Amino acid sequence: MNFLTIFLLIIICISILAIIYVLFYNKMQFLKTKIEQAENIIDETLRERFDLICRSNDIVKNTLKDNKEYFKEQMALKNKEVSNFDMDRSLKEGFRILNKLIDDYSELQKNKELKEIIISMKATNERITATTSYYNKYTNELNGYVRKFPSNIIGKIHHFKVSPFFDGKDMNDDIYNDFKL
Repeated sequence: MNFLTIFLLIIICISILAIIYVLFYNKMQFLKTKIEQAENIIDETLRERFDLICRSNDIVKNTLKDNKEYFKEQMALKNKEVSNFDMDRSLKEGFRILNKLIDDYSELQKNKELKEIIISMKATNERITATTSYYNKYTNELNGYVRKFPSNIIGKIHHFKVSPFFDGKDMNDDIYNDFKL
């Protein structure tokens, strides 16, 4: 083999490696963007859900006039730093409490604003469910790229890390009892 043939083979190999690098990098960036979009939708929906719980709290207090703090845990979230998953869990509990209150008190059943809040809460539940499924799907795919050769090399170069799923579980830790109800 002459020098020109060896040089061309090296150039072809480098070109193939560069194309593979760019393809994997672009795919990982695409997945990261999809995950960030889902996180933004989840954040926005959780804020909306929190606002609905706050409005519900005001209506319940004004209607029942019993000075009970039905949504104490949910109202305390404003001053805490919690994960999206924990926020979602607490707000779902607030929605469950609201439904129970409406079932128990006829004066709340008649309130039109509460009926609108219930409809909005159901819509946010559907949005959260769909978005978390979307988030987990793309997180799973990105995690696969971060773990598998040769894309894991590109991931390390660009500081991609294995991400937790929406439920907050870290599948890479040694804690096996992290199931939550």
